[in-house]
Amino acid sequence: MRTQRQKKNNLTLILMLVVTLALLALMFLWNPTEAKAVPAPQSQEQIEASTIAKQGTEAPDFKVEMFDGKSIRLSDLRGKVVLVNFWATWCPPCREELTRVQKEIIDRFAGQEFVFLPISRGEELHTVEAFRKRMGYTFPMGLDPDQRIFRRYATNYIPRNFLIDRDGKVVLASIGYDKAEFAHLIETIEKTINNK
Repeated sequence: MRTQRQKKNNLTLILMLVVTLALLALMFLWNPTEAKAVPAPQSQEQIEASTIAKQGTEAPDFKVEMFDGKSIRLSDLRGKVVLVNFWATWCPPCREELTRVQKEIIDRFAGQEFVFLPISRGEELHTVEAFRKRMGYTFPMGLDPDQRIFRRYATNYIPRNFLIDRDGKVVLASIGYDKAEFAHLIETIEKTINNK
């Protein structure tokens, strides 16, 4: 009788150990950042409903801490054309878009009154740092770990680009990434820079 009770207790302990190990494995494998990824919007109504800083409105001011520890306030950039880009390391279209930025945006508009301001949405410094190192990016990046800045511009979906003119007005609010959208973005940047 005592042996059966011991076997039952041992079996209960083994079962509890297995459940505990399974829970621990789930905790280490689950990435809450990736779990927050949402499918791309399916309609123009969804895009409009999720966009707060709309074309023609004044861009909401913010102060962003940059990767290097410095900070930038959007209103301090008045007089320049600013492209605010919200992205994340886990977002495939964001990553694809960023591969084109150095040559086709930063280098192309170098020396002009233009600032490219990419802001990592919902991620901590160490995540962005590892991504930058892996990709070899050297251009400045802002951090928005609590999505405080992003929520002033939109409620959902990335990548997001907000092109802001010299007077602080949103000229273009785009969402997603594809070649046609990117070409239109570059064309609009050029027109906005040349519209003095």
